[in-house]
Amino acid sequence: MTTSAIVVSADQLTLADLIWRQYRRPIPGLVEQVLDLNPGLAQLGPFLPVGTRVVLPILQAAAQPAERAVIQLWD
Repeated sequence: MTTSAIVVSADQLTLADLIWRQYRRPIPGLVEQVLDLNPGLAQLGPFLPVGTRVVLPILQAAAQPAERAVIQLWD
């Protein structure tokens, strides 16, 4: 898995906020992945201290769905 690191630079930032700012969409199981990549992160409390380095996974782009032919009921 490829990863990148981010340093927290704002006060009152939660892990969920940090993930949302990075990916801009809900991704099931991502919080757990980030906690696995960052041992001890959960012990810092609900708000990440400024200067905390957080490793995030780089997600692969989802495959584009196949195009479907348009079916018209009435011509």
